[in-house]
Amino acid sequence: QLRASSTEVVQHGACLGLGLAAMASGNEGVYEELKGVLYSDSAVAGEAAGLAMGLVMLGSCSASTLEDLLQYAHETQHEKIIRGLALAMAFVMYGQEEKADALVEQLSRDKDSILRAAAMHTVALAYCGTGNNKAIRQLLHVAVSDVSDDVRRAAVTSLGFVLFRAPDQCPGVVSLLSESFNPHVRHGAAMALGISCAGTANADAVALLEPMAKADPVDYVRQGALVALAMVLVQASDAASHGKSGQVRKLYEKVIADKHEDTMAKFGAILGQGIIDAGGRNVTLSLQSHTGHLRMQSVVGMLGFSQLWYWYPFSLFGSLAFTPTALICLNKDLKMPNVQVSCACKPSLFAYPPAITPPEEKEAKKVQTAVLSVTQKVGKKKRAKKEAKEGADKSAMDVDETNKSGAGAGAGAGAGAGAAADGKAADKAKGDAAAMDVDADGDGKAKEEASVAKEKKEKKAEPSSFMLSNPGRVLPQQLQYVSMPADARYRAVRSSLSLGIVMLSDTKPDEAEDLIKLETPSVPGAGAAGEGAAADEGDEPAPPEPFEYNEE
Repeated sequence: QLRASSTEVVQHGACLGLGLAAMASGNEGVYEELKGVLYSDSAVAGEAAGLAMGLVMLGSCSASTLEDLLQYAHETQHEKIIRGLALAMAFVMYGQEEKADALVEQLSRDKDSILRAAAMHTVALAYCGTGNNKAIRQLLHVAVSDVSDDVRRAAVTSLGFVLFRAPDQCPGVVSLLSESFNPHVRHGAAMALGISCAGTANADAVALLEPMAKADPVDYVRQGALVALAMVLVQASDAASHGKSGQVRKLYEKVIADKHEDTMAKFGAILGQGIIDAGGRNVTLSLQSHTGHLRMQSVVGMLGFSQLWYWYPFSLFGSLAFTPTALICLNKDLKMPNVQVSCACKPSLFAYPPAITPPEEKEAKKVQTAVLSVTQKVGKKKRAKKEAKEGADKSAMDVDETNKSGAGAGAGAGAGAGAAADGKAADKAKGDAAAMDVDADGDGKAKEEASVAKEKKEKKAEPSSFMLSNPGRVLPQQLQYVSMPADARYRAVRSSLSLGIVMLSDTKPDEAEDLIKLETPSVPGAGAAGEGAAADEGDEPAPPEPFEYNEE
């Protein structure tokens, strides 16, 4: 594709794919192919070619490669190409520490702000995870002194790479920078917190990021804070984050749904929601393995992800930084036995976040019709006339009844006594009914209080340990609580369990094993018998005829 196509977009994709496929290989043939695309001086394809050259020579500290990249960065007039070459130089110096100091010094004095930002990225990758005091001092100095906002932002962001092995220190280092008058510095502080505290649910980092995400007046600062919050709280339950995880999820929903919110902040909330729920909530962000070693592809991916400031497709680099959080136990035949491991902590501490439920549909209530004051006055007059007329008719009827009252006095006395008796009986019945209602209300309240007390008791009775099936989701912070049961048939080959694949030894090899059967996922359009793709696609095509290939 790279050789045959002359379309910039196709060349761009081919260069990035080639760079990722040959990452850190040092392949000279691939490097020369990419250099040919770079020298075509195409802005779109040249940016990807420069970036891919750095990926191929990742961590090589090759002097000839650095000379090629720096020379062409001074010759070309395309900022996109210069930016790709700047990242490439940082990639070449990955993990080199003091060997990168000469290049950093040279780039720091360059008049081009893009190359000065490259010096900061070089420091980030050369001293990644070392916590080197000299590197931190240099980054802090540039963060408050350089005349370019882009360079200052790059310097602050690079602090996250240097300090990611000490996540508790980073909030203290960037706390003042997060309150800077310069919004670019505040954005860099947010990204530094997200990178250094990724997946830790650090309370100090969340406390710094929340005000920036909610109340900062600049849209791109809110964007960076929303993304960084997701990086910090990825895979964090409400119990582990003191309720912050649920609050941040609601914040994302609010920002995305708000029609008056800035587009950049909405983009940050969308990215954040994708990061915090990435991989079905079964992956986490980490620049190191569970044993403490640097994960090269994660570091590369995180630096590439931070460049979404210039071009949003760079956000796809973030997928390189994800690592699965799973425990998969295998026997000597590389099959999964049906075993369980013990986790000595409460289930809520590392539980999945609750599933998102659709909003409940509320029934529309009828709005009371407004009545004008004039209409009220007219109605009042009509009612007064009607009452006056009814009063006159009633008085006339009373006079007629008085004349007839003498004749029916005896009968009326008997009827009155009966009516009085009936009235007393009715009053008594009403009183009994009222007493019964009071008793019923009392019983209802007692039952409600009893149910609430029962629910509280059930919540307090959460078990202190639980069992995990194979395979299972195990977070890095959870690993310290996980162990094989004492009476288990299988034992881990290593003394302690680790994330990923764990080999087991069978203490009862003569007995039959209970293995987990792996089911092949059904193919859309398969028949009722559940047959695989071959049933629908027919017979496999025959191989091609023999031929001779001549490379000219």
